[in-house]
Amino acid sequence: MTWTLVFALAATAYAFKVLGLVLVGERKLPAMLDRCLALIPAALIAALVMKDTFSVGQHLQLDARAAGVGAAVIAAWRKAPLIAVIVIGAGVTALARALT
Repeated sequence: MTWTLVFALAATAYAFKVLGLVLVGERKLPAMLDRCLALIPAALIAALVMKDTFSVGQHLQLDARAAGVGAAVIAAWRKAPLIAVIVIGAGVTALARALT
């Protein structure tokens, strides 16, 4: 990947963001579209976590990372503090890797 390509992609991304501001301007988006747009970041983060948890390259793989994510999900569901969720997930992953 060249620096020219990096700068071209950055400029294109910025242009798309500015284009959205220019097209929408001060107008209010419909409520349904506004609710859907608010959910996109959470969906993207969940998709990235799942992809990184269950894949290695082009192959699906079930390993210690799945146990760590599962433990972190349970800790988050039980309303543990964020740092505790991270430590629990990392700890379970390390323990599962040590046992296998």
